[in-house]
Amino acid sequence: MPKWVIDPDHSVAAFVIRHMMVANVRGQFNKINGIIHFDPNDINNASVEVSIDANGIYTGIQKRDDHLRSPDFFDVQKCPQITFKSKKVEAGVGTRFRVIGELTIHGITKTVALDVECTGPEKSPYDETTMGFSAITRLNREDFGMTWNVALGSGGIMVGKDVQINLDIEADLS
Repeated sequence: MPKWVIDPDHSVAAFVIRHMMVANVRGQFNKINGIIHFDPNDINNASVEVSIDANGIYTGIQKRDDHLRSPDFFDVQKCPQITFKSKKVEAGVGTRFRVIGELTIHGITKTVALDVECTGPEKSPYDETTMGFSAITRLNREDFGMTWNVALGSGGIMVGKDVQINLDIEADLS
């Protein structure tokens, strides 16, 4: 099975969450590392292991980033890594497939499913072979122990529970 190494310079884990029940806030993690064993002709035997440096969170607002690094959310002092390890890969239609695995955030592990689309391979001008993987999932942040919130006068909450995760990964053939 070909081994693909995630290129941290061209990969990002982004998220979208509702703020004050009225607007979406976006952020991302830029420090991603991992290995993908993948052959488009043998998807069912593919596997993925990814590690994200939680301290690398970036929303564009330093005060918010610092709060997200605190014990109220990611608690990067105690839980510096977000990890994902696949357990099963299911073939889909065309270049699409589903990866089911164990996601650990804030020291809590849950099974999640990622809907993935691959692109490539493509040969770079530097004679590297690269694949692209785009994945999406949704999760409830409270399932991972991130329960901090503030009630609003309208009955809503400051930070939504539902988080959309988008991964855009470039990986080079090793």
